[in-house]
Formats: sequence, structure tokens, C-alpha cells
Amino acid sequence: MDDSYNNLPTSHLLGSVPAVVIDETKTTTTTYEAPEANLQIFPPPNYNGNGAAGGSSSGSGGYQPVGVPTEGFEQQPANNWRGVFSIYSYKQYFNVDTDVVLHRLISSLFPMSADFFSKIDANPDLYGLIWISTTLVFVLASLGNCATYLMEKHTDKTSSWKFDVSYMNVAAASIYGYALVVPLAYYFLLQYLGANANLVRFWCMWGYSLFIFVPTSFLLLIPVEILRWIIILGAGIASSCFVGLNLKSYISTNDLAVALIAAVLLQLALSIFIKLWFFP
Repeated sequence: MDDSYNNLPTSHLLGSVPAVVIDETKTTTTTYEAPEANLQIFPPPNYNGNGAAGGSSSGSGGYQPVGVPTEGFEQQPANNWRGVFSIYSYKQYFNVDTDVVLHRLISSLFPMSADFFSKIDANPDLYGLIWISTTLVFVLASLGNCATYLMEKHTDKTSSWKFDVSYMNVAAASIYGYALVVPLAYYFLLQYLGANANLVRFWCMWGYSLFIFVPTSFLLLIPVEILRWIIILGAGIASSCFVGLNLKSYISTNDLAVALIAAVLLQLALSIFIKLWFFP
């Protein structure tokens, strides 16, 4: 096409828009820097609630830049009783893996070391208390009925046998009650006597002390009465030594000898109760 047609004037035509010519020589760039922000805290740290700033009259003002610690306001401590009813507050006591639990179970079977509190000092758990107690409840209820069946069939094969559901109720009440109430009682007792006590550590220690009765219950199925007594007394003495020696190392004072003896006798009494009620 001929270039002469490109130079024809078009400004008189309807709808035409004249081209904008930009002069590159006059184009300049302006940079604007915003001033540094100085945020303030409201209300003033020394505000007395009556419309005026209290405190010193040095003219430090009623506002304070962000990042500067205030003297008038402090974070209020959380209510301790609110955490008791919060499931999240107990999460840390179940933060254990299989290796840790197995190591603590093995430690409970060797009471003479008396170092259980030093092993759980960094991370006492309630998982062992709940898991061992629940396992022991079902083991006692089921094996207790099984032992009764074997003993009846051993003495009189013609007799009829019925499953005793009350074993489950008695096992749950006795084991859960013992595992929860006894450590709680010792916690309040030692707090009253001025000794250093920790309720979670007590629950953890007493919970693992019950583990020895789980394998013992299987051995009590042997239909020989004298052997049953030897097995249960041996388990009771081992569990009593575990509680007594660890409690003694934790208290580290000779003024609470009666409390230590009572803990040993309670553990031994539990073993005798298991034998008499569930494996008669």
C-alpha cells in the first residue's frame, strides 16, 4: 500500500481518537518513601481508669511504642482448676512410645534397683496406669472364672459350672480403686507432712507396680493350691518391694517409716485379696 494514505488527517472523522504522543525526554520517575510507622499501644500503661494517666508526672506520656514491655500490665496466670477438666492438659502424660513402656514394665519386675522415679522423672506417664489396670481387670475376671471351672472339674466332673459376672464388678472396683485412691492418699499425706510429692509420679509408679499380677494370674490357673500360694506371695513380695524401695528413695527421709511400711503392707494385702477372691 502507498505510504501516502497513512498520512491522511483523521481527526475530523466521527469516533476517531487522536493518538497520544509521549515525549520520552520529559518522562521522570518520582520515588516516594513512606515515613517509618510508629505504632502506639492504647490505653496508656499507666492509665488509672479516670481519664488521666497515673504514675510519674515526668511527661513520659500516655502512649508507648509496640515492642517495649509495659509495667502496668502483666499476663494473668491461668486458673489451675480449669486444666483439670481439659482433655488437652493430660496429653503430655500419654506421650510415650512402645520402647519406653516396655522399659518401664521390665523395671517393675526388678524392684531391687529402686531407680524407677529417676527413669520417669523427665516424662511420667498415665498410659501405664490405665492400660495395666484395665488389662488386669479383664485378666482377673476371665481367668478367675476359668480357675473356678478347672477346680470344680478337678474335684467333681459331674458338677455344673456357671460364669460368675460379679468377678468383673469386683475386679474393676478393687483394681481401679486401689490404683487411683492409694497414690492419691499418699500424695495428700506427704503434702501434709511437708515432703515433696508429685501425684502423677505416684500414679505412674503404682500403676506399673500392678503389672506383675498380670502374668501371675496365668500361673494361678495351675490346680495346685500350695503352688498357687507360693506364686501369689512371691508376686506380692516383689510388688511390695518395688513400691517400698522406690517410695523410700523418693522421700529420702527416715521420719516417714510408718508410711513406707503401710505402702508395703497394702501391696501385699492386694495380692492376698486377688488370691482369695478370684482364685479360691
